[in-house]
Amino acid sequence: MTAFPEIESIAYEGPDSLNPLAFRHYNADEVIEGRTMREHLRFSVVYWHTFRATGADPFGAPTMQRPWDDGSESIENAQNRVRVAFEFFEKLGVPYYAFHDRDIAPEGNSLSESHKNLDAIAAVMKEEQQRTGVKLLWGTANMFSNPRYMHGAATSCNAEVYAYAAAQVKKALEITHELGGEGYTFWGGREGYQCLWNTDLKREQEHLARFLHMAVDYAKQIGFTGPFYIEPKPKEPTKHQYDSDAAACLNFLRQFDLMDHFKLNLETNHATLAGHTMQHELEVAGSAGALGSIDANTGDLLLGWDTDQFPTDIYVTTQCMHSILKYGGLKTGGVNFDAKVRRESFEPIDLFYAHVGGMDAFARGLKIAAAMRADGRLEQMVADRYASWNSGLGAEIEAGQHTLESLEKIMLEKGQAAPNQSGRQELFENVINQYM
Repeated sequence: MTAFPEIESIAYEGPDSLNPLAFRHYNADEVIEGRTMREHLRFSVVYWHTFRATGADPFGAPTMQRPWDDGSESIENAQNRVRVAFEFFEKLGVPYYAFHDRDIAPEGNSLSESHKNLDAIAAVMKEEQQRTGVKLLWGTANMFSNPRYMHGAATSCNAEVYAYAAAQVKKALEITHELGGEGYTFWGGREGYQCLWNTDLKREQEHLARFLHMAVDYAKQIGFTGPFYIEPKPKEPTKHQYDSDAAACLNFLRQFDLMDHFKLNLETNHATLAGHTMQHELEVAGSAGALGSIDANTGDLLLGWDTDQFPTDIYVTTQCMHSILKYGGLKTGGVNFDAKVRRESFEPIDLFYAHVGGMDAFARGLKIAAAMRADGRLEQMVADRYASWNSGLGAEIEAGQHTLESLEKIMLEKGQAAPNQSGRQELFENVINQYM
């Protein structure tokens, strides 16, 4: 039985198509910069928003119509939900999906029961992966929803909660490995603080680092070779989370000798909550060699919380893809739609409209970014702005040939620095508009 009988496989029909269930820009086999769009974008659908979100919010009851879901936490319902999800992945034409452990399998009354439930659902997921060819981009563990994690998981003040979280990650990592997952993500949903008066910040961060090192060690033990990802987020649900933005994550990884094992999974909505743009976060991670994957969504700039809307802004998707191409493209990561349809978009077909639009927005961003790089005008303008570093004094400084004393001597002789040239921000922005 099909869950989406009125939907056929989504096809590419080109920019002139008016069909809302067709791609206008995402042509999976189109080659750009030597790779197909499919290889560049590595689209992934998330299990949590797409198949577990109900439309409930703090002010209203669930709204989503999901006729395949009986609303129970039974194994049978969870298994049926898996089959529906893979029908969706297959018809949409995405190569990947991602999940939290508690998204796919109900939590039991004990840890052993939860493990057993996860095994039962993973068996069906393996069957569906083999049937469809859809693969797991990354797995992760939900260590924020259950009340046991009210004080955090790897940063909890309760040592037994810490141990429980470790056991949960161990199992989630095993399932991810069993399903051929290409990576594993840590999002520290409650790894932070609400009040510093009751928090031993140093001890909590050291505990978190030890936790991540244990995960690295266990991955080696079971033969899991994919990268680990940290996903930055500044706040919500805590006042301050230790993985607050890309720079904070990189500092943490360097401080605790984890840089060789972790890259970053960056999200647009989290970037704006941190007071940054997604382009900023991508450049920070990329310049450090730590760009691993992205969660593709957007927030409403008039709302100061994590709305997780689907990406439709072509400027943002172009910025994303320009930075991604600049730093060599996505390898084991992907463009993961950590996004949910609005509470008012409650019919099953809205899931297709939302993902088709997001995929087209990123495909168009990819094409524009590639055109910018092929033209080379923007890169040349940047290079011209930094021309003083290419020879003479600038080149000597970059080569480490100077000290404060030697630079003072030079400038005492010159008396004044050479005049600045205009930054020409408006011209740069005008040039960008020409590609759009």
